[in-house]
Amino acid sequence: MSGSAFSSFGPSASGELVLVLDFGSQTAQLIARRVRDQNVFCQIVRHDLDAARIRELNPRGLIFSGGPASVYADGAPKIDPQILEMGIPVLGICYGMQITCHTLGSRILPAESREFGRAPCTHTAQDSAALLFAGLPETFTAWMSHGDQVETLTGDFHSIASTATCPNAAVQHRSLPVYGLQFHPEVTHTEFGGQLLGNFVRNICGCSGSWEISSLIEYQKQHIRERVGNRRVVCGLSGGVDSAVVAALISESIGEQLSCIFVDNGLLRKGEREEVEEQFTNHFQTDLRVVDASSQFLGELAGITDPQEKRRIIGRVFIDVFRKEAESIPDAVFLAQGTLYPDVIESGANPDGPAATIKFHHNVGGLPEQLGFELIEPLRDLFKDEVRRMGEQLGLPEKMVWRHPFPGPGLAVRCPGEVAEDRLKILREADAILIEELHRHNLYRQIQQAFVVLLPVQTVGVMGDDRTYEYVAAIRAIETEDFMTADWFHFPPEILGSISNRIINSVRGINRVVYDVSSKPPATIEWE
Repeated sequence: MSGSAFSSFGPSASGELVLVLDFGSQTAQLIARRVRDQNVFCQIVRHDLDAARIRELNPRGLIFSGGPASVYADGAPKIDPQILEMGIPVLGICYGMQITCHTLGSRILPAESREFGRAPCTHTAQDSAALLFAGLPETFTAWMSHGDQVETLTGDFHSIASTATCPNAAVQHRSLPVYGLQFHPEVTHTEFGGQLLGNFVRNICGCSGSWEISSLIEYQKQHIRERVGNRRVVCGLSGGVDSAVVAALISESIGEQLSCIFVDNGLLRKGEREEVEEQFTNHFQTDLRVVDASSQFLGELAGITDPQEKRRIIGRVFIDVFRKEAESIPDAVFLAQGTLYPDVIESGANPDGPAATIKFHHNVGGLPEQLGFELIEPLRDLFKDEVRRMGEQLGLPEKMVWRHPFPGPGLAVRCPGEVAEDRLKILREADAILIEELHRHNLYRQIQQAFVVLLPVQTVGVMGDDRTYEYVAAIRAIETEDFMTADWFHFPPEILGSISNRIINSVRGINRVVYDVSSKPPATIEWE
């Protein structure tokens, strides 16, 4: 399979690019997202790109991320010193600041008082440095997370901000467009952090902020038409927003040359198959092929309780079913998938990306190479929120665009224990009630993911004068910005009680509802 090249359509559509050189930070993706919030295209690349490669990419600015290393440790990530002499504005964050200052001769030492968490930060920036702090109050709250810090500056640097224990919380080079921040502007805990990054890309890098989703749509349509020609594209629909946006984009690009395959594995949410059929048969008038393979999936899952074995079986059967249907489509050359930018970063699929040295390898796409298609991934430069905005502009209904994430194995991983048809029916009804109630109380968009888990546990209950012995349903609802960490949603008690009462009164087979109040970490979002 062949994927898209680096920067498949971002800079080409806007002419402006900011690169994040990743030194192993857990928040590198947040930096890129904050820059994109300024309508400036931003991508994450390896920390060890040399000056020649960066010159080819022609960025307006460079941001060096944080990282867990100490600059003096064996094997600590370094930079090509020539990068700092190229005249391209540089903003180093945490380790990124330390390696920048160290490369230019400053001394880095373990701090006498390590800082982790919020700290009042006061800037004293004047002249050109004031551009970085434009619009910020003199003192603001910054999020610190470091053990080392810049102890002694060379005469080429001067301090432009400080905290009580960090005299060089922000620095500026006197002759080069090089800046450093010991704190993390990308996290929401830093006040005005997004504005500060916006000041860097606009005031210092000179970006106009012209990168828009609408321009990307038109660029991708043209790109898809030129690449596909008169051949056909196959797209696997899952019911989620990513595959729906891909299908909508390609449908508007090449019309009848697109065929979509939707596999009903018997593990879908209530009404999901009908919604997909309505949208892509009537609205987009797509060649939609629905394959009802529910009996095959449930037959293979019979008696299986191990979560990993469930996933393995579902993946294997899906590939078999999908391959058989795809082979029946004449002249099908391309396979379209909803791979997103975080998938590319984590997989190492981008040759300039950081994954080869920092992240562990994931399989991007999920379908094996033996399918024999060329791969089209029109969303591979986008984050989830950007995909949703694209979906809105393509005319997808709000319900589909803002649907909460749904795991690939479907309800199988929300049904601990054996996956049986009778238990799935109970789970579907309870889950549908939860989602209806969230919409009714205008909470659905405040919650990033919510679902019901049907536990393999039965408890005693009383309904009327009868004794019951039925299942326990667990409600899971979380708030998160990036799904890497998450907190449980704090429902108003009366709403949580209303949801519980409706599930128990309406769904035969459930007599008890519990609420999951665990955060991630230590828990995961899904139960299996």
